[in-house]
Amino acid sequence: MNPYHLAKPFLFSLPPETAHGTIHGLLRAVRGTPVESLLERQYRVEDPRLETTAFGLEFPNPVGVAAGFDKNAEVPTVLAALGFGHVEVGGVTAKAQSGNPRPRMFRLPEDEAIINRMGLNNDGADVVGRRLQAGPRPDIPVGVNLALSEVTAAEDAPEDYLYTYERVADGSDYVVVNVSCPNSEGFRDLQNRDSLEAILGTLTDAGADPLLVKLSPDLPDPAIEDALEVVDDLSLDGIIASNTTTSRPDSLQNPNQAERGGLSGKPIEGRATDLIRFIAERTDVPIVGVGGVSDADGAYQKIRAGASMVQLYTGLVYEGPSLARDINRGLLDHLERDGFDSIDDAVGVDL
Repeated sequence: MNPYHLAKPFLFSLPPETAHGTIHGLLRAVRGTPVESLLERQYRVEDPRLETTAFGLEFPNPVGVAAGFDKNAEVPTVLAALGFGHVEVGGVTAKAQSGNPRPRMFRLPEDEAIINRMGLNNDGADVVGRRLQAGPRPDIPVGVNLALSEVTAAEDAPEDYLYTYERVADGSDYVVVNVSCPNSEGFRDLQNRDSLEAILGTLTDAGADPLLVKLSPDLPDPAIEDALEVVDDLSLDGIIASNTTTSRPDSLQNPNQAERGGLSGKPIEGRATDLIRFIAERTDVPIVGVGGVSDADGAYQKIRAGASMVQLYTGLVYEGPSLARDINRGLLDHLERDGFDSIDDAVGVDL
């Protein structure tokens, strides 16, 4: 049996945020110790067929950690040791934030899902920026998810994002503009074309490169097409699709479905894959696919739908630290089965 599954009943007896803090504390404890090297030998899958290049960066494999898991850039080296091909930290805001009142995270075990309304709690751009620069740096790309401070009005968003970018730029390999968080005030106003152009244009002028944007799965198709036009007009480097959703599929079983917040995990997997396909049919920029990834089959479907890479978070809660290794091994099996020489050969083949 997977050792994590032995510990899972205890972890699931704790409030979700407490359990996350416990796991995060364990990861911090092994950072920089011989245990980290042991994890690397156990969990890393090294195979040239998994290597990919996107937005000018080289990735050892296409499986990354989504923003939200390591909000404050405390354990990127340990996550690299667990076999991930990149880590996205954040969301980071210009000012430190405590987030929404607890409880603000809810498990839906029968649905393999989580609902959260965390509210972008983080240490703030100054602290996270210094931490990123101080290192140690992992040998995989590290991205930073930039978000809007809750005290900032929408019309001041470009300057707010710029402040955060300038603090984290030297310690990051790429940055992502998050205009799609459903759990913090003001984000809904940022997803119209004028706001997107102002924010992204300000960062482009400041030299942000590579620069990506993270879109919401709740946007109607015309709004997504508007966003893609902005991506093309400003020559952005990539798109992350997508964030959590405020919708509630009919398939949900757990009573926690009534909680407010963004839904993540297995119930949004198909919808997220459909969004990737919709975007890939309309733009040539690399797509990072997020939403319900918990096994190699799901990751491979997103890649075949047009994603150059995938990210996950909720899957870690349900499957544990071996997940990146298991997905990468499974992807190699899929490549061999389908006669592909590399992961790049599989990107978008279902379009």
